[in-house]
Amino acid sequence: MFESLSLRLRVFLFFLLIAFGGAAVVSGALFIGFQRSVEGDVLNGFIFSAVLSLFGFMGLSMGIWLLFDENVAKPIERVAASMRTRAHAGVNVQLSAEEARYLGDLAPAAQAVAGQLNQTEESTAEAVATQTAQLATEKEFLTALLTEIPIAMIIVSPSHQIVLYDGQAAEVLGQIHVPRLNASIFDYLSKDTLKAAHTKMVKSGMDVSFEAQGTEGRLSFDARLKPLGATQGYMIVIDEAHAEISPEAARPLVYDFDLLEHEEDKEFEHRAVMGLNFVVFDTETTGLLPHKDEVVQLGAVRVVNGRIIPGESIDQLVNPGMKIPPASTKVHHVTDAMVANAPDAHVVSKQFHVFARDSVIVAHNAPFDMAFLRRYGKENGLNWDHPIIDTVLLSAVLFGASETHTLDALCERLGVTIPAHLRHTALGDAYATAEVLCKMLPMLKSRGYATFGEVIQQTRKHGRLLEDLN
Repeated sequence: MFESLSLRLRVFLFFLLIAFGGAAVVSGALFIGFQRSVEGDVLNGFIFSAVLSLFGFMGLSMGIWLLFDENVAKPIERVAASMRTRAHAGVNVQLSAEEARYLGDLAPAAQAVAGQLNQTEESTAEAVATQTAQLATEKEFLTALLTEIPIAMIIVSPSHQIVLYDGQAAEVLGQIHVPRLNASIFDYLSKDTLKAAHTKMVKSGMDVSFEAQGTEGRLSFDARLKPLGATQGYMIVIDEAHAEISPEAARPLVYDFDLLEHEEDKEFEHRAVMGLNFVVFDTETTGLLPHKDEVVQLGAVRVVNGRIIPGESIDQLVNPGMKIPPASTKVHHVTDAMVANAPDAHVVSKQFHVFARDSVIVAHNAPFDMAFLRRYGKENGLNWDHPIIDTVLLSAVLFGASETHTLDALCERLGVTIPAHLRHTALGDAYATAEVLCKMLPMLKSRGYATFGEVIQQTRKHGRLLEDLN
């Protein structure tokens, strides 16, 4: 019956209910007070009427609020979140007519707008697809060609951040640490020797040959610095004959030329959240008690400029130094035999610490995973002082604290698919969380939370859900 009423009439009925309910409360309180005053205690009758009216109004207000919250406020939040998901995350969300049944024509109108937007996007995509197909083919050909050239190339920004590396360069860098886009080149090559060669290159404007030294003395090879212009950085060229480069480099050509124009604010909290480096990780463990259980698997991926970087990941089994309970194996399918020859948690946590350098750490339910890393840090001297973002709290900011914030619920809400064989594996869940993050970032920006500080300020409002780790 009420579904057919207009939204304005429903709001009017809410206020009418308040008016009649208030009148009924006052009338009832006065009647009971009058009955007491007839018995001879007039003052007690007035006081009783006032107190009864007060509590009656409080109960009435609470009841009206619950009705309004469940039937108007929450559905409006869901409609708004669905529209933002559609607009900024590219997910074609079907609005639930049942959930918004008391909002009049709002939900059907929003669904019509979303449907029209989807049709427009499909038409535009079809028109553009033909024109871009040839460009995409040429790009793939050039990428494959550059990857196959037996010379390793690394393009570095004026601020010495890695902007591009090909498959051969990835093989060289990988002998030192996992290659990372937008990482400092000094994480891989000795700062002193590279700085000296760079100074010569800047002064002469010509190519400079030098002997590159890997950090921690892990590698040494001949290389050349090639200037790319005062504002475009420089290129490091490594000849195959002077470095151990696998002829079957599996990694793709990785680049992001927007990083050449990337400027970092002095205050981290004022930096645009879309431009931050993120390391998204997940762990599988022997149990749910960080103070006594151990990590058996760690998976991590990197997100730069709002996109997952292919090839930049960690998928590492960990020897927990104890038997894995059968109940835990049923969840993550990691067995004692699988981890028998794996490195221990201290070795893996050190590798991950380097991988996460100069990045924001992201996890789903971060307090749980970070508790293990910080416990290991106390034992091996690693300081886990990275900025941290929790996708549980981001979900609360975008969709409301009353919604479900499990990883499965978020993936369903944002159109992220987790293959069944990857669910409850560290790398599979890390990839899913990274995809969720990439869809959330533009949604946060559309809400006016453009900087890291603004995002953290909003997540702290939902601290009752999870501990803030920043």
